[in-house]
Parts: sequence; C-alpha cells; structure tokens
Amino acid sequence: MNNSSGIIPPVVSVSFPPAPRFLAMRLKLLFSLLVLPTLPFLACNLKGADEFERPPIQYSLSTPKNCITKLQDKLDKGSTKLTYDGETGYLGSVLKALNVPLESQMLVFSKTSLQLRYITPKTPRAVYFNDDVYVGYCQSGDVLEISAVDPTLGTVFYTLDQQQMEIPQFIRRVDKCIICHSSSRTEGVPGHLVRSLFVDYSGQPMLSGGSRTVDHTTPIDQRWGGWYVTGKHGEQNHLGNLVIRGRDVPRDVDNSQGQNVVSLKDRLELGRYLTPHSDIVALMVLEHQTLVHNRMTKANFTARQAFDYENTLNEALGEPKGNRLDSTNRRIQSAGDDLIEAMLFVEEAKITSPISGTSGFAESFSQKGPKDKNGRSLYQLDLQHRMLKYPCSHLIYSKSFDALHPEMKKYIWQKMWDIFNNKDSSKKYAHLSTADRKAILEIIRDTKTGLPDYWKAAP
Repeated sequence: MNNSSGIIPPVVSVSFPPAPRFLAMRLKLLFSLLVLPTLPFLACNLKGADEFERPPIQYSLSTPKNCITKLQDKLDKGSTKLTYDGETGYLGSVLKALNVPLESQMLVFSKTSLQLRYITPKTPRAVYFNDDVYVGYCQSGDVLEISAVDPTLGTVFYTLDQQQMEIPQFIRRVDKCIICHSSSRTEGVPGHLVRSLFVDYSGQPMLSGGSRTVDHTTPIDQRWGGWYVTGKHGEQNHLGNLVIRGRDVPRDVDNSQGQNVVSLKDRLELGRYLTPHSDIVALMVLEHQTLVHNRMTKANFTARQAFDYENTLNEALGEPKGNRLDSTNRRIQSAGDDLIEAMLFVEEAKITSPISGTSGFAESFSQKGPKDKNGRSLYQLDLQHRMLKYPCSHLIYSKSFDALHPEMKKYIWQKMWDIFNNKDSSKKYAHLSTADRKAILEIIRDTKTGLPDYWKAAP
C-alpha cells in the first residue's frame, strides 16, 4: 500500500441503510466475510508504519509527560538550573535534579550505544538509573543519552547537549534510538534493552560468539558480557570484566580473572567517573526493571489497541459500543499474564551463593519505598537465594502501573488476588510459598493506593 505522504488514512466507517431485518443480516455477513479480514491486515501492514505509530498510540506524534518533560519545564521557567562541569558536563547536575543515585553507576564497554566511537574497555559508558529514568554518559561525548519511563508512551528517548548553554534543552529522539529499541528484544514496543555479549579489546561486539538480551530470568553465568562488574558472588561465574584479546571467541572462555572483582583500578582510569564502581546489585535491579517496564508498555499498548479495534468494529457493524469481543479478552489476558509473570519473578535465575555489591546501592535501595505496618517493603533485597526478599516488583508503585488501561489493571488485580490467596495453583507460580503470598498481599494492602475494594477484605 503506497502512502508517500506518511499520513495514515483512517479506517472507513460503514453504516447500513434501513432495510428488512434479513437483508441487514446478510449485509453484515457479507461485510464480515469481505471487509473485516482486511482490518488486521491494514492495521499491521501500512508501509513504513509500526503498529505503535498508528492510532490510538501515535508514539512519535504524541506529547510525552514524564520526569524529563517536567525538568525541562522547570528549566524553561527558570525555577531550576543545571550546573555545568568541565569534566563531566551536565551529568552530575542532571542526576541530582532527577534524584538518580550515584550508587547506581554501571560501566559498559561494548560499542552498543549512540556514541559508540567514544566507548572502549578503557573508556566505558556509564549508566545510572532510578525507577523512572536511565541516563548514559560517555567520556568526551557530545550528549547525555536518556531514556525516560513515560506512563502513556512507555520509553521515550532524549539527548542533552554536553556543551554549556544558558537553558539546556532535552531533545526527544524518535529516529535512531527506535532502530534498536523497538524489536522483539523489547517486547515489540519502544523499550529498554540490556545485552550480554563478547567484546574485543577495542569494544567491538564479537557477534560470532552470540548475544542475548538479559533480564532476571537469565542465568548468572550468561550475564554481563561487555560490562564491568564489581562485587562478590561466591562460586557463581559470569561474563563481566572479560575482554577478548584474539580475533575469535575461544570455545572455552577463561574468565577466572573477572570473578569477584571489587576494584577496577587496574583496568581503567576511574578518576573520570563519578564513582569507581560498576555495582553487581545495581546491574541485577536494572535487568529486572527493564523487563517490567517493557511489559508494562506492552500491556498498556495492547489494551488500548484492542479496545480501539473493538470500537471500530462495533461501529462498523452497528453493534453497541460496549460489545466485548473474545479477541479483546484474549489480548488482555495474554499481555496481562506476561506482565504478572515479570512482576512476580517467574523463572527467576537461581542465586547459589550470596551476592554483595561495592557501591552501597543495595543498602540504599532496600531503604526505599513504603513499608507496611510490620516494617516490610517490596524494595527489600534478599541476594542469598533470589533478588528480592518478597518477590513482587517494586514497580507496582510506579506511575506506569497506575496508568495502565483500566481493563488491564482490573485483570491484573484479580489475577494477583487469586495467586496470593492460593486460588491459582499454576505451576509457574510454584516458586511463591504460602508465606511469600501472604506477605506480599499484606504489604500491597498496607502500602498501595487505588486497590479494588475486595483487596481490603481479609484473605
């Protein structure tokens, strides 16, 4: 379908003129046989158009509302200023303005960034994050790279020029960033991406050795290729701190020198970074968050698209607006289940030895968030056998979760209630003991606003 203007034509609304009942029914049947099968095709095959670029999402055309737009508004009004540093530019000031902890610093030396020419094992890119935003910094880089968590649009990408200016401007990016950050690796939506791969001495990925997307289900021994890692992890092995010196990835990689590293001073010049750490616990939390953020976006987009299609179809057939399609229910259930599985750490990789970081990230993270009447929190870390003490994502408190489509939230709350009350005995949730389920339910009940009324009843 040629659409050189780039403007997506609206779906044509079809109405039926007054006619005998049997004729109207025959016309509807004809419409369903000849026209309806083309709607999904049109929805998925407009040339050059990703699904999220069409109504009701319209990703690139929609106006974001997130922590970066709020900060920019303050900068424009003069109520906030950013301080420029001759060495790191606006990095420190941006992190402070966004309440991003320095302890979250992680160092990645693979050339897998917008500014890849600045990245090597001697000059890795630094990444910092909190629940709402991720910030990337390169030594001598032209810009800061930022991905903000937008409650409506999912991940929204920005750059901030590292040249001093009177009023710094965050520029939204929807071109180059989307090339890598909207694929099956990110649930098919604009999302965050963490990868593990083999890297040579120049920082170039050695794709012949394989590459994988990393989240909390990834076995420890397959994580952190191309990243520096500081911290203790016992006898567990990983691919962090490894630089391949030859032209090929060896069949049996020896990374014994990369394990249980607590200092990187012998590997790079640390004075040009805000901290000397690339904390192992920060990496683990990052990998969990990116998965959940992406699935929240997928769940929200799916519900919005399903109801938009349903409304169009009902209007075309002359059916009531609230006439629910089975396909709508199936799409909500599928995307909702995927999100619930991520939030409840289904298939989480086992931790076989205690893990501890070096930057203090674990200690500060565990103190975050609301606590229930017994002092328990979904931010509390375990790090002995699993990541969290109470395996339910802290992102349940996020604005993105609150902004989910009402029908999606309705499904998720009911499913979680059933799981925590042992009404759902699915094998996938077998890792949650009765004590886990009871504790999580009680914590959420005491700390989460906007719960359905039935959540407030005794289990």
